[in-house]
Amino acid sequence: MSLEAIRFDRSNKKDICVEVLDQLLLPYTTKYIPIHTIDDGYGVIKSMQVRGAPAIAIVGALSVLLETQLMLDDSFAKSQYFYDVSTWSSFQSRFLERLDFLLSSRPTAVNLSNSLKVITKLVSESDNVDTLNDKVFQYTCQLIDEDLSNNVKMGDNGANFLLESLNGANFEEDFAVLTICNTGSLATSGYGTALGVIRSLWKDSELKSERKLKKIKSETNTHKAKMVHVYPLETRPYNQGSRLTAYELTQEGIPSTLITDSSIAYRIKTSPIPIKAAFVGADRIVRNGDTANKIGTYQLAIICKQFGIKFFVVAPKTTIDNVTETGDGIIVEERKANEFKLVTGTLVDYITEEPVLNEKNEPISTKVGVAPPEMEVWNPAFDITTYDLIDGIVTEEGVFTKDKTGQFNLESLF
Repeated sequence: MSLEAIRFDRSNKKDICVEVLDQLLLPYTTKYIPIHTIDDGYGVIKSMQVRGAPAIAIVGALSVLLETQLMLDDSFAKSQYFYDVSTWSSFQSRFLERLDFLLSSRPTAVNLSNSLKVITKLVSESDNVDTLNDKVFQYTCQLIDEDLSNNVKMGDNGANFLLESLNGANFEEDFAVLTICNTGSLATSGYGTALGVIRSLWKDSELKSERKLKKIKSETNTHKAKMVHVYPLETRPYNQGSRLTAYELTQEGIPSTLITDSSIAYRIKTSPIPIKAAFVGADRIVRNGDTANKIGTYQLAIICKQFGIKFFVVAPKTTIDNVTETGDGIIVEERKANEFKLVTGTLVDYITEEPVLNEKNEPISTKVGVAPPEMEVWNPAFDITTYDLIDGIVTEEGVFTKDKTGQFNLESLF
């Protein structure tokens, strides 16, 4: 069973409980962090204890909901120092400042921006905190439920499109796929975006294997190609591929081999199983199809182009930025140098190579220096993959491909 990135108890809408999985401690330690305020949401997003554009938006919305819940408590409202509760307009003004603060935690991820725009509209439509709390509760529940439903749709859309493409090319063999970063249940409300496509492909493969074993002939599925292996990239500098995607794949029993970001070309050339596609997520897709995603995605797209491997971006339509025309207008976040120079992980015994445990019998997290402290570092969190390198954009609405002029037409998603 996949790990939950976000635990949300909505049984009592006036007393909700939210916990976020600390993804910096995976894969050896599973620890959840309670969220009570916008400050808590900002902290886990900024530190990348939670990451993935859909999950960031969900945690952001939940932290706003929790702060409005706190303000319903008269004793808390009167004792806190930030909000001016003397008038509704005074409260609104301060509340909007808090939303701007929350947005600054991860400016590249458009889902967070889109979510906060909706909440800003809800503020203008409300005349007191109680009404605002109800509206944000309804919106957040809808955001989470739709994300999960759309993830499954995207997974099936992407899997079916690839299988039909391979069938049209008369390819009927076993094949492998590539992916970068983490785009699974840990980056969303569940199932995942790019990793959701891989999950759907694996379900198809298991079904075909079961039918073959039982000698059952399928009358509906004529696709004979079958995904049998996944190559996740480690994803530097934060190792979200090796820590998170590799963990999800092993948890679900999907055959996979972790490779370094620098070994893509040689793995494609030497793979005993033909690699037919790469599926990646997105933090922002602009009007022409240019896509911001975890650093290394641009490189992967270029290599796939060289080898004739189909390159797909998988994201919900909430990730579409319908204002920015090209990738040149995307703000690329640069992370702290020490996130590159210091590697965070689980302390392992030098001799036994087993995790070192503390007095509570829990693995100990530590940091290890891998570069000279005085070394200058360039550490962008994302890069921009230009639309010409992208073969298809997979959404819950279907798979969008380029027209005869080589352009994406994404207007229906706006």
